[in-house]
Amino acid sequence: MNEPTLIAAFALGLAGSGHCLGMCGGIAAALNLGGERSLPVTLSYHSGRILSYTLLGGLLGLIAGSIDLVAWTIALRYLAGILLIGMGLSVANWWQGIRVLEQAGSALWRPVQTFSSRFLPVRNPLQGLALGLCWGLMPCGLIYSALAWSATAQSAPGAATLMFCFGLGTLPAMLAVSLGADKLQGFLRRRGLKLAIAIMLIASGIWTLYLVSAHGEHLRHKAPGAGPMQDAPMMDHSGMSHDDMDHSRMEHH
Repeated sequence: MNEPTLIAAFALGLAGSGHCLGMCGGIAAALNLGGERSLPVTLSYHSGRILSYTLLGGLLGLIAGSIDLVAWTIALRYLAGILLIGMGLSVANWWQGIRVLEQAGSALWRPVQTFSSRFLPVRNPLQGLALGLCWGLMPCGLIYSALAWSATAQSAPGAATLMFCFGLGTLPAMLAVSLGADKLQGFLRRRGLKLAIAIMLIASGIWTLYLVSAHGEHLRHKAPGAGPMQDAPMMDHSGMSHDDMDHSRMEHH
């Protein structure tokens, strides 16, 4: 995974803070139990939540990377660009069609929700960790979109790293609501911050789609990630790459 891609993953988590607060802010606030055990329980819950994102991303990256086809790689690149644009539009509240993923995941969430209820009320860090691991499967369009995007890395380490950065991006807002930091919550909900990150995500998606359409034939069977593509071989006007020309000259001599 390249640096801009990981930064975009962190920014997506940060920009989606409002969505995160709406979806699971209540349980995060409930974990603020007061007393000496409050902070350990809160940290264990968020550790479990981020760990669940990381493990799910690694699993999807492993599955996606097991298909060694150029067409599959190109299709994943297109998916990455489309998802970046969709997530940017969602963060800016310009289009919420990506919430269809939440409806699709509701059936998966029901048994997990029933299972996770046994850890409530949370009395110790171990219960908090277990609850956080379950919470990564909740029907959240932001999480599902990020997971689908991470699969375009086509490797378990790459996808897991991307989802870890996404999880870190959600951490400030979730910790703020857990610990009662109202000023930080207000800052993360600022319209200007969301718009700036949304525009960055949309621009990254458009750039990714352009690169795939312009240089898709030069993609390797294993694409390195969902960020900006590596430079394609330089072509002359005949359509032959410089590497091919060098090889041709060697044969001639």
